[in-house]
Amino acid sequence: MQNEDFVNGLMAFIASSPTPFHAVRTMADILELHGYKQLQETDEWQLHDREPSGERFYVTRNDSSIIAFQLNQSLVENGLCMVGAHTDSPCLKVKPNPEIINNQYLQLGVEVYGGVLLNPWFDRDLSLAGRVSYLNESGSIEHQLIDFKKAIASIPSLAIHLDREANDKHTVDKQKHLPPILMKLPDSDIEQSADFKALLLKILNANEDTAQCKATRVLDYELSFYDVQPPSVIGLHDDFIASARLDNLLSCYTGLMALIENEGKQNALLVCNDHEEVGSMSAVGAQGPFLKSVLERLSGSDESTTRMLANSVLISADNAHGVHPNFADKHDANHGPLINSGPVIKVNANQRYASNSETGALFKHLCDLADVPVQSFVVRSDMACGSTIGPITASELGVKTVDVGVPTFAMHSIRELAGRWDAFYLYRVLKQLFM
Repeated sequence: MQNEDFVNGLMAFIASSPTPFHAVRTMADILELHGYKQLQETDEWQLHDREPSGERFYVTRNDSSIIAFQLNQSLVENGLCMVGAHTDSPCLKVKPNPEIINNQYLQLGVEVYGGVLLNPWFDRDLSLAGRVSYLNESGSIEHQLIDFKKAIASIPSLAIHLDREANDKHTVDKQKHLPPILMKLPDSDIEQSADFKALLLKILNANEDTAQCKATRVLDYELSFYDVQPPSVIGLHDDFIASARLDNLLSCYTGLMALIENEGKQNALLVCNDHEEVGSMSAVGAQGPFLKSVLERLSGSDESTTRMLANSVLISADNAHGVHPNFADKHDANHGPLINSGPVIKVNANQRYASNSETGALFKHLCDLADVPVQSFVVRSDMACGSTIGPITASELGVKTVDVGVPTFAMHSIRELAGRWDAFYLYRVLKQLFM
C-alpha cells in the first residue's frame, strides 16, 4: 500500500467512526471483507483443539471493543505478535435527562468524557452519534447505532464585547457553558418540542435497520457530540493530517491495515479497547478481562496461556506529543519528537509507559527492517506523565510490551494534527511485526 492510499483510507475510517461503536462496526466490516469470521463470546470456540491453518477471526464486546487474530502456527511454542490501541476519544456525552429550556432555546446537558481540551469545542458545527437501546413492537429490547451526520448543534462563544477579559482570563464552567444549543423552540407546545427521546424515536423509525420491527419506546442511550468537519490533508506540502479523534483511531486503523495485509507466518492479533481515556477500568477496557479471556480460550489451559504469553510481545500504539514550536520548553530538550520524523518509543522510569530496553530494542530493530526512522519521548522530569493501555495490559497479562505512537499536536482537542508520513511509517513497522 502506498502512502496516498493509506492516508485516504485513514481519513475515510475516521469520518465513518464518530464514536467507539461506529469505529468497531467499521473495523468489523473491513475484517469481514478480508475473510475474518465473527466469533460470539456465548458460543463454544474449541480453537485450541485445531491445527493452526491461517484462519482469521474477530470478536467484539459491548459493540465498542474488538479483538481480531490470525493463527498460523502453534501458539504455545511461538506466542502471539500483538498490537493494542483504543477506540475512544475525549468528547461531550449527552446526559440521561438532558433537556434544558433556557430563554426558549433547547439545549442538551452534557458530561465531559476524558481529558477534553474544552475551548476548541466552541463555535464548531456539531452532530450527534452513538448507540440507542429501545423496545420494539414485539416487546424485545434492541440496540441500534445512529448518526445524525448533519450539524444539529453549536456551543457559541460569548461575544468579547460582553467579556472583555476573554483573551486573558477565560475559563470554562463545565456545567454552565457547555450545553450545546439545538434549536429555538416554538411559542406553543414547548415541552413537546423539547422531548429528546421522542426525537430519537423518530430517528430510529426512519432508520432502515428498524424498518422491519418498529421502535415503540427509547429505553436508554450512549450518545456523543462530534465535529462534522471531515479529516483533511493540510500544509504547504501536504505534510499534515488534520482531524478529530486521531488519538487514537489513527493507531486502530494502522494496526488493522497491518493485520489484514498479514501474509507472514506469525500468529497476529489486534486488540482495540474502549474506555482508555477514563482509566480502562471496565468490562471492555484494557483493565478488564476481555483480552485475557480470549487468550485463555485460544490456548486451552492456564499452563498453555502462561507459556504462550512468555513467547509473545505487545506493541501498544497510542499517539505521542510532538514538540510544539510555540511551546518547545514543554519538552525535554533531548526528547522532543518531530512530526514526520518517524514513530516514537515512549519511555518513563515510573512505569507510566511499559517500554523497557528489551522491547525498545525490538521496536528499533523492526524500524530498521522496515526502513523507518524512529524517535524517543521522555516527559520533562518536572512534569507529570500520562499513560496508555500498555502498562495496564502488561500488568494484567505479564506480556513483554513497548509503548509507541506518532507525534501529534493539539492532543485531546476537537481537531488534532499529525504527520501523514508518520502514520504510514507506523503501518510499515507493524506490518513488519506480523511478518
